[in-house]
Amino acid sequence: MAPSGMAFYTADHFPDWQGNLFVGSLYREQLHRLVFSGSDIVHEEVLLSETIGRIRDVRQGPDGFLYLVTDQGDGGVYRLEPAS
Repeated sequence: MAPSGMAFYTADHFPDWQGNLFVGSLYREQLHRLVFSGSDIVHEEVLLSETIGRIRDVRQGPDGFLYLVTDQGDGGVYRLEPAS
């Protein structure tokens, strides 16, 4: 996977994702969502794959959204928002 930045989600914009770990992947250019039960990973989902480039960092902003930073070209900052 070549993990890069990661963040636990604790805000309210994505209620089903509370407590999940989000991990960026440099090698596969993916964003992974990991669901835990205690210390065990019980589910893994790839949310983005080869769509925005190599994900360098993942953070939850003070506004409660998840932000991704890439290193493709001039780089980019992306904010994940719930589908409307």
